[in-house]
Amino acid sequence: MIEEQRYCPEILAQLRAVRAAVNTIEADILATHIDSCVARAMESGDGAEKAGKLVELKELYRRFNN
Repeated sequence: MIEEQRYCPEILAQLRAVRAAVNTIEADILATHIDSCVARAMESGDGAEKAGKLVELKELYRRFNN
């Protein structure tokens, strides 16, 4: 679009759409992680593994919740 010298607001709208799509993919991957890896850790009975996954989730929340 830039090479075609399209109107700037059109380019910005496309960038917003791409960002929204990436955010949706991130949310889906996080949900899968919670449903599999985190759930497995919580069911394991291993306190250190559980604590580690909780720390990991908190860090992911901080990093991606902006």
